[in-house]
Amino acid sequence: MPNPKKKHTRSRRDMRRSHNSGVELPQLVACPNCKSPRLPHNVCPTCGFYKDRVVVAQKTKAEATEEAK
Repeated sequence: MPNPKKKHTRSRRDMRRSHNSGVELPQLVACPNCKSPRLPHNVCPTCGFYKDRVVVAQKTKAEATEEAK
């Protein structure tokens, strides 16, 4: 296994890690229909709403169990 031949300085190590401070969690907004958190400009994964209308029809538990059979 290759190993480093010389020690890297603290400066070089920290420059390599510099992008880590810019990484942030995605911002979430509340769905206007069901109030669950979702990404902005995306369909709500729980209710399927986007821009005040149903875009993706969500399956009920009864429908999901029927398909599993």
